Amino acid sequence: MSQQQAIPVMVLKEGTGRTRGKSAQRNNIMAARIIGEIIRSTLGPRGMDKMLVDSLGDVTVSNDGATILKEIDVEHPAAKMMVEAAKTQDNIVGDGTTSVVILASELLKKAEELLDQNIHPTVIVGGYRKAADQALKELGNIAVNVDIKDKDTLKKIALTAIRGKTVAAARDLLIDIAIKAVEMIAEKRDDRWVVDVDQVQIIKKPGGSIFDTRLVQGLIIDKEVVHAGMPKRIENAKIVLLDCPLEVEKTEMSAEIRIRDPSQMKAFLDEETRILKEMVGKIKAVGANVAFCQKGIDDIAQYFLAKEGILAVRRVKKSDMEKLARATGGRIITNLDDLKEAELGYAELVEERKIGDDKMVFVEGCKNPRSVGILIRGGLERFVDEAERAIHDALSVVADVYEYSKIVAGGGAVEAELAKRLRDYARKVGGREQLAIEAFADSIESIPRTLAENAGLDPIDILVDMRSKHEKPEGIWVGVDVFEGKTADMMKLNVVEPAKVKEQAIKSAVEAASMILRIDDVIAAAKQKLESKKGESPKLPEY
Repeated sequence: MSQQQAIPVMVLKEGTGRTRGKSAQRNNIMAARIIGEIIRSTLGPRGMDKMLVDSLGDVTVSNDGATILKEIDVEHPAAKMMVEAAKTQDNIVGDGTTSVVILASELLKKAEELLDQNIHPTVIVGGYRKAADQALKELGNIAVNVDIKDKDTLKKIALTAIRGKTVAAARDLLIDIAIKAVEMIAEKRDDRWVVDVDQVQIIKKPGGSIFDTRLVQGLIIDKEVVHAGMPKRIENAKIVLLDCPLEVEKTEMSAEIRIRDPSQMKAFLDEETRILKEMVGKIKAVGANVAFCQKGIDDIAQYFLAKEGILAVRRVKKSDMEKLARATGGRIITNLDDLKEAELGYAELVEERKIGDDKMVFVEGCKNPRSVGILIRGGLERFVDEAERAIHDALSVVADVYEYSKIVAGGGAVEAELAKRLRDYARKVGGREQLAIEAFADSIESIPRTLAENAGLDPIDILVDMRSKHEKPEGIWVGVDVFEGKTADMMKLNVVEPAKVKEQAIKSAVEAASMILRIDDVIAAAKQKLESKKGESPKLPEY
């Protein structure tokens, strides 16, 4: 055997898979585009629903992009990036998740055509970035300022967000609830509004009708009153919020008490009772008649609280305690010795009510609540879940307008206008990047094209008509009227969306597409197998 013969060198672990060059790019683009194809048919008010069945057999029926992507179990890493882009959109603006995935999918499709013309991925990504920057600049120029006190405009924005949902019958009720909720939790810091949608507590209880859904000017605590002898209704409630147990705490170190006769035992028990009575006495002394406790309440303490006519709830979630503090104006106390009357919260009414099979405590009529609750009812559990998603979308878009008070027309109008302006911009840039910018313009037009397809219209006729109308200055807001099957001025039809949703959709889609395009090598580690022969325990991987 010759000494010059090559000796095999193993760099990667045995079983590692590797895909390189164009093959890797095509695989990634294909996986990402499949995600786009899955949810493309859900876009718009005429979009279809998806039925998702998980491994346990639980069923979810929805046309909400974020929900669909959350429920499906995605394996391919490039497809996971698309799901992450949708999650980012949902976390930041709460709407437009389907648009993000469709736009990113279309950008990758157009990029594949450019790759076939031997245009380098870096050139394509550079062109896409330039196009995105220009699109955001043009979006800022055409967006219309809106006054947040204009309730009619806020209603139009919320209506556009939930128009395609199955809860359309109760949309006016849900929209009014969402607008009132945002109005209550909105805070002005310096010259800007801040709205934290998480401060709206949503409680779902199947039963009754969707029209029984209501806003509580306060909170709903999904617990019952701890003792049967306590009052179940208290008006003009003075509320104490406790982050300490109403129990005799155990010592930190192990201790032993030796008792030699029964009188010492009695003295020990009496002392425990006295400590608990003193705790309740401190609550009564400041005038509190309602107590919410994050930790436990001892049986004896419950008895003394009931005797004093104090309504108490124990084991309240930390998040609910923080919301109670914002809603009632009270402060959470960690030591009863620090309790003062000024730290009590106030509500007009605290009452235990039976909703469905569960008892809940309603805290209502708070003076200036910075946290509110929404109780959603409905005949079917699936319907209640969809109502929650509709309210979340409505809350999010109204909050977006409070924080960034600019709106644009929906129905694909703003995308068609941006596509027209980007084609003009591409001619000024020239070179190979011009092709990427024109590809971006075609991709952004996929939104009106998909709206038309989902409504059963001819997308080519619709796009040709839209392009001709957008050439005129008055045609800036012409989009797809899916109900009449033609193009129309979407501002006049009251189809409006926050500019922030469109802005974030462009950013997220371009980032996802660029990241996938820049990958030219996929190195996948071998999967660990936890297999075992019959009667043997599986061997775990060694580390």
